[in-house]
Amino acid sequence: MVRLEGHVWPGTVWDRADLPEEAGQHRFCRYPEADVTHGRWAAVTERYAPVAAPAAMEAREPLRDLRGALRAVLARVREGEPGEGREPFELPRFWDALGQTFKVTSQEATKLSLAFSRPPLTSAEDCQKLSEDVQNAILAVAAVYYWLPKGQGTTLRKMVRDATTEVVEGMIQLTETILSAPLESLSQEQLISTGGVWEACEQVSNLPRDNQAAVASALAACLGVVKDALEEMERALVEGQDPYSDIMEDEELGFRGNRDTYWSEADRKLLSSCMGLLKASKACLKKVLGAVKAYGKADSPEQIAQLDDLADIANEISPSVDELALSMYPPMNQLAVRLNAAKLASVLKKVLEITKTSHVCPPSEEGWVQFLTGAVDHNMNKIKNFTQGQL
Repeated sequence: MVRLEGHVWPGTVWDRADLPEEAGQHRFCRYPEADVTHGRWAAVTERYAPVAAPAAMEAREPLRDLRGALRAVLARVREGEPGEGREPFELPRFWDALGQTFKVTSQEATKLSLAFSRPPLTSAEDCQKLSEDVQNAILAVAAVYYWLPKGQGTTLRKMVRDATTEVVEGMIQLTETILSAPLESLSQEQLISTGGVWEACEQVSNLPRDNQAAVASALAACLGVVKDALEEMERALVEGQDPYSDIMEDEELGFRGNRDTYWSEADRKLLSSCMGLLKASKACLKKVLGAVKAYGKADSPEQIAQLDDLADIANEISPSVDELALSMYPPMNQLAVRLNAAKLASVLKKVLEITKTSHVCPPSEEGWVQFLTGAVDHNMNKIKNFTQGQL
């Protein structure tokens, strides 16, 4: 059986005069293929949603308009550019306004959800008012987001945009859940959707307050991903021993077992230098993150731009680490390993170069920059030597 809102299927819909008194206001059907005696009447309310009256459908019509309006707002937030206001931008005022609009949006989500969770049925006029209040709250969120100029930092602005997008998407999901749910009932999906809006709105308190904090957050996220990749590869090296190491090589075939499942001795020599490069990636991100926290500032356009440059290039480390790590698994293509290692080494050297020329690297910090640059070169040269025969 399939649950179809507004329909009863399979079977024949009968005149209400033919129905027993307990039928109430629900429609009934005869379904001979069901596990009941042929000809017996059964209420479909246990398996199917009751047919919505025209008035009930009309009452929900403003929600359909609201859904369309929210989708339009979402597209503008994702693609639009910030407006440079005439008044001087004040970061504390921005955060106060954003926090207030997120709070109001959370409250409107609660009101909307409650209105469609219990009888009596919400009237078309009340639904229209609720929809307008939700739309106005979301428009206010988007408007405040647009206050934030690019000059405050593209990294910060991206994080605020992502938070704003999450709130709008959550409200769209709640609206769709209410539209698809049976009338006057609070479904588990509606509870989850309402909670999703609350959670998205609460995230405003966790957002970084300036570009220095935003870049530090982005670097910390990259570092976490690289740590995970390095730990996974270290476990693989420990677990991926040669299962045929105690078997002599076949005199005719010249190899043992299936080498697609383990690393050869030549592979392991190459892996050692690749692991050195992965460890250098972790160390690089850790040191740059520490420098940004200790010396990073967002007081001038130049400082903000330097921080954004660091975040942009550092974001390339994680995917480069993943590509190298994946190519290191057996069966190993040593040429592919060499190419991926060279790409990662290039990204790391760019990160170190940008760091050295920025305000986060005073003379006291130049030592570790030079050391890590040498470590990257050392491991890359060893990888080149091991794979020279693959060219």
